[in-house]
Amino acid sequence: MELRATPELLAKVEAADVDELLLQKELRQSYPDDLVRLAVSLSELRHRAASKFERASEMWFDRVGLEQSTSEAIAQHKATRFSGDVDDLCCGIGGDAIALAERCHVTAIDSRADACLMTEWNANVYGVGDRLTTLTADVQRQSGDAPLVHIDPDRRTGAGRSVRIEDYAPSLPFLERQIDFRDGGAIKLSPASNFGGKFQGCEMELISLRGECKEATVWFGSLAGEEKWRATVLPSGETIAADPMSAHPRMTPLCRFIFDPDPAVVRAGLINVVADSLGFTRLDDEEEYLTSESPTESSFVQTFEVVAELPNNDKQIRRFFRESDFGQVEIKSRHVRVDADAVRRKLPLVGREAGVLIYARIAGRTKAIVCRRFQ
Repeated sequence: MELRATPELLAKVEAADVDELLLQKELRQSYPDDLVRLAVSLSELRHRAASKFERASEMWFDRVGLEQSTSEAIAQHKATRFSGDVDDLCCGIGGDAIALAERCHVTAIDSRADACLMTEWNANVYGVGDRLTTLTADVQRQSGDAPLVHIDPDRRTGAGRSVRIEDYAPSLPFLERQIDFRDGGAIKLSPASNFGGKFQGCEMELISLRGECKEATVWFGSLAGEEKWRATVLPSGETIAADPMSAHPRMTPLCRFIFDPDPAVVRAGLINVVADSLGFTRLDDEEEYLTSESPTESSFVQTFEVVAELPNNDKQIRRFFRESDFGQVEIKSRHVRVDADAVRRKLPLVGREAGVLIYARIAGRTKAIVCRRFQ
């Protein structure tokens, strides 16, 4: 509260162009030490948050809250399924609550009073404070009674972050009770978590943002779709939902183009479905890379134009690059163990072009595929 009541201190921190230690020394002549430290920390967090929130420069964060928060683009994507009254459990700094409040009336609940306060302030930054109420409470004791719910369990343990849902707080039994109790809702999970076989009858949506799989969302009740698996790619918004076992693409030799599926597609197990929908084939049963004679504009894959297919032989690979015009190379692999830095150091890159070297299995044998990014 004191820092919020001292906007001139934040303004001085933001405007400063001197060393941080020198800045703190100067500011401590006029402000208490703890207040200066808070101002410097908040300024740093706001700069870091710019990749997550459009109005980060006005928002309020602590380190844990920012780290755990849902990016604005993902929160807005999820919020489109909600309407009416919603309880947002474990609201943190309010990333999901703000997006929900743009469409709904939200009760944001968190055990930390400071988190609830930051949610209120951040909701006001986005102009939705009148549609949001906060409640400081243990959600396992007081979780609200709205027909719809959004839950963001805490994944931290004493040893760091956990990918085991059994370690989450609130607990797995609590999450299961919410599924039974509410008309519908969403549970935010780590995409690396052990959600397989859990949450029967629910829809599992894997969401990526700018090429990184960020979240696994469990949709249940009235908010769940008919298909049990979905992959969504942001910011394009392209989405696909299907039974992973519903498609069986052919395997073929490498064609003119090779495609690297988005991680949300991979984690959702929908590679075959995407391959069929785009007319692609597979290179190997155990390899995610796909291939085709034609490119695509789909955001489900990154597209590369093949220059050469080489044996996985260091001498032949070096010889190829020695005779090429590549001056820089990006090295990619999924299931083939490759020390990218060691490979790059050995390559004679004396040209001007940018290339890509993909190590992949083709019909059971490891190959080195030289290609260019296709725009």
